Amino acid sequence: MKRELKILLIEDDTIELMKLNRAMLSLNMNHKVTEVNNGEDALELLLNEKYYPDIILLDLNMPKINGIEFLSILKTNESLKFIPTIILTTSSNKKDLLECYNIGIAGYVQKPLKYQDYITKINILLSYWSANELIK
Repeated sequence: MKRELKILLIEDDTIELMKLNRAMLSLNMNHKVTEVNNGEDALELLLNEKYYPDIILLDLNMPKINGIEFLSILKTNESLKFIPTIILTTSSNKKDLLECYNIGIAGYVQKPLKYQDYITKINILLSYWSANELIK
């Protein structure tokens, strides 16, 4: 059964924020997206406000705390380390990919250049996690 997800989107690019929201709208997905534009703000939300999303979509290249630094902090926190975190980035750097998997990500999705390809990837990604038994 597919569920509505609480998604924490950590992305500093306004166009990318709009693109994800537009893609979900075109796919008739009604997930609740909370947007923050850097890892520092995301940690504040998770630690101080005790916000627990179903999944985190994380960009790697951000100001203040980058995606890999954020991920390292997240995965050492006992109450947050089990939140599935999916990297959503333009980076095709194999070193980034391996480092993220080593830290403990649930997936790595490279943002395609073509918008239709982006919609396809978002559909697959969010459909999977909304049907995943881990998410209650």
